[in-house]
Amino acid sequence: MKLSEKRNSNFTPHPETDGPIKAVLVDVTELKKRMTQYGEKDEFRLVFETEVEDTENDRRFCIWSRGYTPSLNEKAALRKDLKKMMGRELTQLELDEFDLEGLIGHGVKLIIQHEHKDDKTYANISFIAPDKDKALKPSGKYIRVRDREVDGGSSQTEAKAEASGWESVIVHVGKYKGKKLGEVDEVGAGSLISNWLPKAKAGGKTEDAALVAALTELADILNGEDY
Repeated sequence: MKLSEKRNSNFTPHPETDGPIKAVLVDVTELKKRMTQYGEKDEFRLVFETEVEDTENDRRFCIWSRGYTPSLNEKAALRKDLKKMMGRELTQLELDEFDLEGLIGHGVKLIIQHEHKDDKTYANISFIAPDKDKALKPSGKYIRVRDREVDGGSSQTEAKAEASGWESVIVHVGKYKGKKLGEVDEVGAGSLISNWLPKAKAGGKTEDAALVAALTELADILNGEDY
């Protein structure tokens, strides 16, 4: 197992692996509009919890997949990766209607490789296959993005709906006050996550709920891969 140095970031990417490791699918994210080389697209991601321990945070590492458009067309990335995950082609019945939620808890083998770009380190899935041995079980420490609660009792899903995505949430504190979170650079976002977010969560103020939800989501994204 090779650990990568942190490069101008407060977040540690998933360690690079020398070979396949065990992982389990723990989340299917909600659709989000993303700007791609082909224009704006609706995309979602799969989140895998791996057997690699993140001792600093007392949990296992998670890795986010590449973005998928919701299509099972034979040329779609999702269909190709589902075939790899399941070790077979989808049946006609599955092609007619496939419920991704049914794959939560599905065990796989992954190889994680690092990509260095613009002085940053990104963790990417370079290999995926079904785990035909004793599959890894979820640790229970990962909470699905849609199920996470912010102080005040509202879920992140509710807060994000009000904010229309973390990128659009307006920062109302500090030097970035008045800016959309998506306009704040990584160093600034990291400072908010490290310094303001813990205090805001403890404070539980209603006016902080949307920014708390957005920063919590962004922290998971940065701690996974370039999303």
